[in-house]
This record gives sequence, C-alpha cells and structure tokens, in this order.
Amino acid sequence: MSEQVLTVRRRAGANGPAFDLTFVRSGPRTATPVLVIPGGPGLASLVPYRGLRRWAAQGGLDLLMVEHRGVGRSRHDLAGRDLPLTAMRIDLVLDDLVAVLDHERVDRAFVVGSSYGSYLAAALAARRPDRVAGLLLDSALRSPADIEIERRALRGLFWDGGDRLSADIRTLARRGVDERTLLDVARAAYELGGRALVEPLVRRRAEGRSGLAWRVASAYATRDASIARIPGVYEFDLVGAIGFRELGYGAPADGGPLDPALTYAPLADRFPAFEGAPDDFSALPAFDGPLVALAGDRDLRTPPVIAERVVASSPGGVLVRLHNGHSALDTHPIALLNAVRRLVAGRHHRLPAEQDALDRLPLRGWSARLPAVLGALARIDGILPD
Repeated sequence: MSEQVLTVRRRAGANGPAFDLTFVRSGPRTATPVLVIPGGPGLASLVPYRGLRRWAAQGGLDLLMVEHRGVGRSRHDLAGRDLPLTAMRIDLVLDDLVAVLDHERVDRAFVVGSSYGSYLAAALAARRPDRVAGLLLDSALRSPADIEIERRALRGLFWDGGDRLSADIRTLARRGVDERTLLDVARAAYELGGRALVEPLVRRRAEGRSGLAWRVASAYATRDASIARIPGVYEFDLVGAIGFRELGYGAPADGGPLDPALTYAPLADRFPAFEGAPDDFSALPAFDGPLVALAGDRDLRTPPVIAERVVASSPGGVLVRLHNGHSALDTHPIALLNAVRRLVAGRHHRLPAEQDALDRLPLRGWSARLPAVLGALARIDGILPD
C-alpha cells in the first residue's frame, strides 16, 4: 500500500500555539479523494485504521485521514508541550480539515464521518459545500438535544420493555447496582452482540454472578474518574473539552432511570462547562449533494431515527440500514468501504437495495473482534452454550 504521513503547520492564534497537524494519504491519487473522520472525540487516525486504509487502497480508494488536534501525532505544540484545552474547538477542527485539503490541492473531497466524525463531516458540508463532493454519515450525530432520542431508545429497550431483560435490569437497579455501569454494560453488550449476548449477561448478574464477560464489558464500556488514554489510539484527556464544551457530554440528568447523561458524569469537573453547540443541523440548510446515512439497527448511542431525520431533510440522501451497533467504521468497515465506493462512483442510490449484501460482508477491524471475545468469555462463564 502506498501511504504518506504528512504534516501541515497550523499557526498560533488566540486559542493556542502553533503545532504540526499530521495526516495520512493512502491509495491511488485521484482528483477527488475520500476524507475519513473517526469518532470520539479521542480516536486517533493513523494507528487504529491501518487496516482500513489497506482495504480501501485494495479497492482503489484514495483516502485522507487527519490526526485530530490534541490526539496522537497532532497532540503537541512546536515545543513538545500538550496543546491547551482552549485549542480544542470544533471551529478550529473544521479549519484543520480545510487546511489539509488545501495542502493536498484538493478542491473537493467525499467526506465520511462516523459518530462525532459525522458531526464534523456535516458541519464541513454546511459551511464549505464547495469543498464537499458527497457525504457519508455513519451513526449520525446531529445535535446535543438528541440525547432525548437516546433516552427513549434506551429506556424503551432496557426499562419499559415488558420482558425478562428489562425486569432483570430493574431488579439490579433496585439492588443498588450502579445505574451508570449497568447502562454502559447493557448498551455495549446489546450493540456488539444483540439480545443473544445481553440477555444471558444481565440474567447471570441478576442471579448474583458476574463473571469474566461482565468484567470485560464493564472495562470496555464504562468511564470513571480517570481519563482514558491509550497513546496513539484513544486520547480523550485533551479533546474531551470539545465533548463537554460544545457537544453536551455534561448534560444534566433528567431524574429518570438509565440516563445516558450519567456516562461522562465522573469527568465533568475536568473540562469546561457546556457553552452550546456550534451547529444544530436541524437549523442548517440541507446539503443538496449526494448523501448516504448508515444506521445500525442496534445503535443505542445514535439511534437510527437520527439518520432517518437527516435523510428526510436531504434532497440527495439515502438511508442504509445495517444489522449492526454503533459505528460501522469500527465494527463493520468493509461494509462502510463498499458504501463509500458506491458514493464515489455516483451509484449511492442503489445502496438501500444492497443492504443485505453489505451485511453479509466479513466483519473486520479492531472493534469487530469484541463480540467474539465477549461471546467466548460468556461461554467460559457458562452463560452461553459451547
């Protein structure tokens, strides 16, 4: 695979010092490459997505990926110090993306964003439609106000479902199991493995046994007072300022059960208070170019209704439903890349009829291995059959 790791100098400004923004370009060069923006904020681009870029190059895609300011190789200023939290703003991140396009002399790019990255992709299309040839929004994130959609989806499944799963979760909550942990584990297990994984996992816990699968799912899904940092892979400690200041990660709890506002609550005192989202896409002009929204039917962090609303407001939009959880970029990247190839070729309108074929493509990628790992641990625990 032909791959270049490059930098573009970002000048000092009122929000922070100068630094070198790192990005990578891979695959055959074309006039209109694909800019892929991961989620987070906190996911790095270079290390976790090497496989993605290799598969993309094999399929003939010209890919650009930017190491987000404050993460990985774009973490430090020219003196080697961490960038300040004042430099973590969405407006500046969007300027970074345009700077990379300018550096590469790219007039227009197809822009692919996953989760938080979809917010950036849509904001870029709204502000600079002249630079965007088409959009693919994976697990679309539209507005901090969409936490109400998230609450309804979570409570409808795990609290008010009228089945054994919701009864077991209510039992655990009455027994004093921390609701934040309970929510994070149940949500992660459902997104990764569906009912076949979450039901026996919660049942065993309700019977007073946790086991390896519960502990691993908890370690994967929950946030505590420490700030997760796996250098070069996931670094939330600086860019978390964007989540809290502009995306509402510190939203107040509404007093109801299993509130997703609790997920980041232990970190709230580390970051700036919420100032307001820079863009609410429900109030922006619709992007009138080709748009694909990928929605996982088990996605509880950005439920599919958000993607449905995005497509409904886009004259050139199509909705593609996958039997998947959150972020196809991380859990079903081959399906995402095939959707990108259709978009680049101008055949994205065919994608809704190809949903089943996309689902059958092999699961690869670093997060795609987690369901198999949890399933194996659940069999060790005796909660799934061999």
